[in-house]
Amino acid sequence: MLKIISSLLLVFIFSPIWPLGLNPMPGDPFIIVNKKLNEVAFISENRVQTVITAATGKTKDLTPEGLFTITVKAKEPYYRKKDIKGGDANNPLGTRWIGFDAEDTDGRIYGLHGTNDPSSIGKYVSQGCIRLQNEAIESLYDFVPVGTKILVTSTSETYEQLGQTYGAIK
Repeated sequence: MLKIISSLLLVFIFSPIWPLGLNPMPGDPFIIVNKKLNEVAFISENRVQTVITAATGKTKDLTPEGLFTITVKAKEPYYRKKDIKGGDANNPLGTRWIGFDAEDTDGRIYGLHGTNDPSSIGKYVSQGCIRLQNEAIESLYDFVPVGTKILVTSTSETYEQLGQTYGAIK
């Protein structure tokens, strides 16, 4: 009997669905990007902690929608497309990168990042990423661990409603 219980326990512990699904647990950090409002909401400790103005894709389809996972973070990110080192004033990624796995990517294609063009914030101007003021992404960076869920949507629902629907708020 002990062997059976031990075996079942091991199956549950190492199961890919453990611990009971893909949604965050209440209180876990959770990010919501609302393309309709060009805003990013940060949820933690069962409440919306902050809402930040953002820039999203030039067209509706450029910033993919869905529930994703933060997979990579970088300070002073390198801009591969134009070979611009991190920290360079010409780097369009600004001072931080928080990448997520949209469209089966590795977190190096789509992400939240700073900008070298603060006047773009609040507009539909990006190639798919979510731009924030450098100060905003820097303050968010330390509170968002790899593995955090991020919801990208275009909706009229409130951040509280979405947080409850996705399990980040009780």
